[in-house]
Amino acid sequence: MKIAIASDHGGYSLKQELIPYLEGKGHTVLDCGTDSEASVDYIDYAEKGCAQYLAGNADFVILCCGTGVGISIAANKIRGIRCGLCPSVQIAELVKQHNNANAIALGGRTTPPELAKEIVDAYMAAEFMGGRHQLRVDKITSLENRQYSK
Repeated sequence: MKIAIASDHGGYSLKQELIPYLEGKGHTVLDCGTDSEASVDYIDYAEKGCAQYLAGNADFVILCCGTGVGISIAANKIRGIRCGLCPSVQIAELVKQHNNANAIALGGRTTPPELAKEIVDAYMAAEFMGGRHQLRVDKITSLENRQYSK
């Protein structure tokens, strides 16, 4: 499997733990930065990671920031991305099964590395259930195409 992974400074150390773990399981990992704990904007790295998925270079995206919240919000602003914040194994399974998420977000300051590995494994093992969930994913997609003004 090809996996794009990106983080800001708050998720950098977790990203660095996940890369060799995933490569050790035979996956190809595209590291989309950042490359240190120097302060950067999570928005830029959400875009870099998701761009790899949208270009067809990755099967899904792992995004890490301090809490996972900011980077998931940024990712969900990108047309075609459905990113779920995954603080637990159960949520990781459900975002794939029910939402067909193509990106997951983890908190580098809130998720211990061993739990993060379990979360990623659970997401990758889960399968989209389709059916009524496909109807909901279709509705989400239609929201991306609507124009709203404030």
